Amino acid sequence: MKKINFFIPFVSVSQVKGTVEGLRECEMISKICLLAGNDASDGDVEGCGKISIKGLNSTATMRQIASVADGDYIVLYTKYNTLDFGMFAIERMVRIADDSDAGMIYADHYNVVGGKRINAPVIDYQKGSLRDDFDFGSVLMFNSAAFKDAVARMDKDYEFAGLYDLRLKISEKAEIVHINEYLYSDVELDTRKSGEKIFDYVDPKNRGVQIEMEDACTAHLKAIGGYLKPEFKKIEFNAGNFEYEASVIIPVRNRIRTIRDAIKSVLLQKTDFKYNLIVIDNHSTDGTTEAIDEFKGDERVIHLIPERDDLGIGGCWNLGVHHPKCGKFAVQLDSDDVYKDENTLSIMVKAFYEQNCAMVVGTYMMTDFNMNMIAPGIIDHKEWTPENGRNNALRINGLGAPRAFYTPVLREVKVPNTSYGEDYALGLNFSREYQIGRVYDVVYLCRRWDDNSDASLDVVKMNAHNLYKDRIRTWELNARIAFNKKK
Repeated sequence: MKKINFFIPFVSVSQVKGTVEGLRECEMISKICLLAGNDASDGDVEGCGKISIKGLNSTATMRQIASVADGDYIVLYTKYNTLDFGMFAIERMVRIADDSDAGMIYADHYNVVGGKRINAPVIDYQKGSLRDDFDFGSVLMFNSAAFKDAVARMDKDYEFAGLYDLRLKISEKAEIVHINEYLYSDVELDTRKSGEKIFDYVDPKNRGVQIEMEDACTAHLKAIGGYLKPEFKKIEFNAGNFEYEASVIIPVRNRIRTIRDAIKSVLLQKTDFKYNLIVIDNHSTDGTTEAIDEFKGDERVIHLIPERDDLGIGGCWNLGVHHPKCGKFAVQLDSDDVYKDENTLSIMVKAFYEQNCAMVVGTYMMTDFNMNMIAPGIIDHKEWTPENGRNNALRINGLGAPRAFYTPVLREVKVPNTSYGEDYALGLNFSREYQIGRVYDVVYLCRRWDDNSDASLDVVKMNAHNLYKDRIRTWELNARIAFNKKK
């Protein structure tokens, strides 16, 4: 019989009692260890060992687990709830782990809140699943040999990125396998530590955490041949014969409440160059078309209605960018949003020349419908550095706004015809060879309201989005590995 060592975060005896009682019913579990932080209460649980740790996600904790593990498999529970396994679920996980020769196993599960059981499916892991907030659920099963091998290869001590570093190193030598079966339930407790979950550590305001995650990811990219040195193609900005220096691109469908504000914020721009606005009206039916027509007296406004009816946001972008009157630089504006003031366009265009880049990403502020700032406030993505931004981009799930592109390169690359992730795909593709410029002043207001395309997404839709972005990362990572081999 295979032996399992089980590790549980410990706050108090009452918090772990239900979990421990359930685990004792499984004969395969040979050891239960409680991971006690500095704020854990006194008290022992019969039959359980206790390890004093400083942080659940630290490198030191991974080393401590490896040092006491003596079973075939290590299971790490990462929540402070009661864990309730399904019938023979642990045995099922071990069987799949054996059959697949996996380094790490995770599964779909349930969340039980207020007595209500809610499905919590997760997605498949792939080469591009590099983001540090990838949701594995709260039960992580490791092949002990793979776990110890990964720990032995850890050459840096992280306070926050230890577990992230561990799974990246495991993925370098073994498969990380998703079981598409609901094998356990997380039962919420009143004693649960608020916010102390395995992937809650990615706080955009905590620069120290971000630096650690970036460091671990960069080391992983170097190990697998996907790291790109800070060497970029230079741009002369003389390709093509452009009548306009810049074009603002607005794809829109049924945004009668916001489209006028978006258009007005463009026409108020003050520049020393010629610009226009290309609005791609994707067959609106709510009065948006008529609202756009209100601005037809301004020669800067180009109102396009596609002949095709199969275009997503990316397809609308392609239509606008390939229009003969598209400018040298194509600058994004979503139909929900507005530019901060009359200087946004000038600032974005200036950045191309000053930073010699093929794409520029700005800084935005989250607002309500009336453009009052809301949490989390200013999103500046300062983790994008000139030296390592394009490597770190494979770890994060977005690049910021507004995005602007050097049109000749964009026309060559083209935009994926999707309505989610198309901008992220472009950022990764562009950054493979070109520098991405950054503007760290707020130049864009991102409005949040009930009709936003990403408002109140259910778990199925969120999983689909995350799976697609991981797929984009996988494609890009494979391309970068091949790119490096050609050098």
